[in-house]
Amino acid sequence: MAAATNNNCQILNILSDIFLRQTMTLKIYWTFVIILITTCRSFADDDNHEMEEFLKREHSLSKPYQGVGSSSSSHWELMGDAMVTTEQVRLTTDMQSKQGAVWSRIPCHLRDWELQVHFKIHGQGKKNLNGDGLAIWYTKERMQKGPVFGNQDLFTGLGVFVDTYPNEEKHLEKTRYTTRTQRIFPFVLAMVGNGSISYDHERDGRPTELGGCNAMVRNLNHDTFIFIRYVRRRLTIMIDIDGQHEWRDCLDIPGVRLPQGYYFGASAVTGDLSDNHDVVSLKLYQLTVLRSETEEKEEEDEITLPSVDNMNLMGENEEGWSSIAMFFTILFSMLGCFLLIVVGLIVYSHWNENRRKRFY
Repeated sequence: MAAATNNNCQILNILSDIFLRQTMTLKIYWTFVIILITTCRSFADDDNHEMEEFLKREHSLSKPYQGVGSSSSSHWELMGDAMVTTEQVRLTTDMQSKQGAVWSRIPCHLRDWELQVHFKIHGQGKKNLNGDGLAIWYTKERMQKGPVFGNQDLFTGLGVFVDTYPNEEKHLEKTRYTTRTQRIFPFVLAMVGNGSISYDHERDGRPTELGGCNAMVRNLNHDTFIFIRYVRRRLTIMIDIDGQHEWRDCLDIPGVRLPQGYYFGASAVTGDLSDNHDVVSLKLYQLTVLRSETEEKEEEDEITLPSVDNMNLMGENEEGWSSIAMFFTILFSMLGCFLLIVVGLIVYSHWNENRRKRFY
């Protein structure tokens, strides 16, 4: 009877030991998860809780478009085939060989800013039988016609392009790019020019792009938006094209240096293929950002020419993962390996103890 009692006690001790070890493992795991989530939230909120935004009406374009005109008192000026209607500024109609633009007359001297663009692209053409696209500009030059979505080539500043037609030949894409890096059009991309960098129209801007994302924006029944933010020399672009009122990441590039005093604008062009390219509104917000003394010292030098600190970022966003994605992939892989090792040790220890007890 005493022997049976002792065996029961041993079994209870073994079960208790296993339970305590598993409980400790779970505690370690969940503690690690909580720390990770808290860290992620702090990174995500870092750019938001320290910023306030103020609408700059003199740099904004919205209904009823009273600030658009040819007079010297107007804040915005039309160029080419662009026209104002009650619902939008139509840069091009759905006709061949059209070119139009709208440009701000007032240079922007904000250090940190955010531009929200409400636009619409629609027409009679079927998929890949439409073109050519729309561009949003922050450049030194203004009111200059040219081949880059209706604006001049060799521009100085930032261009964000909604490219709706794949110019590069299909057979070249198949041999040059993998399935993962081959694009789906329409495609949103960004480029920083310094006055000597040419946009490669035949290759859809790949050689000089900072990055981009596909965006199915044609012939939609809901509103479509592009969000461009420039804060602490970091360029962030997001899109809202699904009708869910949610921003989706497109690109996020640090080390982008844009001078102050440039002009905002929008342009579009059609060729043998066409579309209606409409701008419903351009709303510019001034962002007030708290900076540390170190950040102030780093940014005190005046920027005179647009540039990107890490030029290797250009055109490589499609080829590899971002540093954040790589970091979390490695982190979760290490966490998974750690848990497997701990569980394996517990199981082996329990098996080894039972094995030794068989000999007594």
